[in-house]
Amino acid sequence: MTEPAEDWREDVLALIPALRAFAWSLSHNASDADDLVQETLIKAWSHRERFEPGTNLRAWMFTILRNTYYTTVVRRRREVRDETGKHAATLSAAATQEWGMAMRSLQAGLQQLPAEHREALILVGAVGMTYEEAAEICGCAIGTIKSRVNRARARLLKLMDAEEVSDAFGRPVTVDLRPAE
Repeated sequence: MTEPAEDWREDVLALIPALRAFAWSLSHNASDADDLVQETLIKAWSHRERFEPGTNLRAWMFTILRNTYYTTVVRRRREVRDETGKHAATLSAAATQEWGMAMRSLQAGLQQLPAEHREALILVGAVGMTYEEAAEICGCAIGTIKSRVNRARARLLKLMDAEEVSDAFGRPVTVDLRPAE
């Protein structure tokens, strides 16, 4: 029989892929996303006694990650880091596959969304959270999350409507951002 601490550890480990995906959606950088997840795990482990058994561990972890990210953003506003993007442009390579272009188009579309809408869409559409979990993480009402997701979907579909996405065989691909009901 496993101990409660061991169960907690296993539950946290199972959340790492979803935490990494959410961290990447916030930071848009794999290295920063990994650092963000690592910092989240450290904070969760250091304060595990604050977690109330029987409550939503997933929401607790995502809240820690989200708060850590926004704290870092505020801290970084004081830093000057490649404002013009010249250095970043030298490090990037042109996409060699259509999926790379489609991914850039999706990223560009997501960046055009308001931060609240993008965050809600990522939590519900990409991470697969329920509206209730997303509302808890964002600290707002369920109706607000539903509205944000709906507006984000509509705006993103409108932004991406002009571009056709196809698979490796040239067949059109439909990207459905709606969660399974």
